[in-house]
Amino acid sequence: MCSYCGCADLEVVGRFMAEHEHIVNHLGALRDGLEDPVRRRAAAETLAAHLLPHVEAEEAGLFTVMARDEVFTDHISRLCGEHHELDDLLARVADGEVDLYPRFEDALREHINREDNGLFPAAAIHLGGQEWDEVERLTPRAGVRTDR
Repeated sequence: MCSYCGCADLEVVGRFMAEHEHIVNHLGALRDGLEDPVRRRAAAETLAAHLLPHVEAEEAGLFTVMARDEVFTDHISRLCGEHHELDDLLARVADGEVDLYPRFEDALREHINREDNGLFPAAAIHLGGQEWDEVERLTPRAGVRTDR
């Protein structure tokens, strides 16, 4: 989590950055369980239980508001595509394609970096008060699935 621009002080952004840290912390259990199908599946399900509501919350609130500005539309679209790729890779690792784990971990870490050090600081600078109010209103509570 960065600390240089102050974007983490915005409630939604701070929450998303904390969730990123929490999600990354779950990678160890998945990595350690790769060779044991029961442990691997349990670790993947635990990771998905944190990752999926997080992704849905980002897309429902911040991404929806930011994508309205053509400056961010393509970048938001790319990040949403990465969300789907991460879901797919995690499911495939859970199903036994353990050789995909390094790709999943790298993609997850790179994605988080693009958000924490790119999108979130840009949002802090670009969005105004009414837009942040809308982001807050559209963003589901932490840990709540919206079945996207």
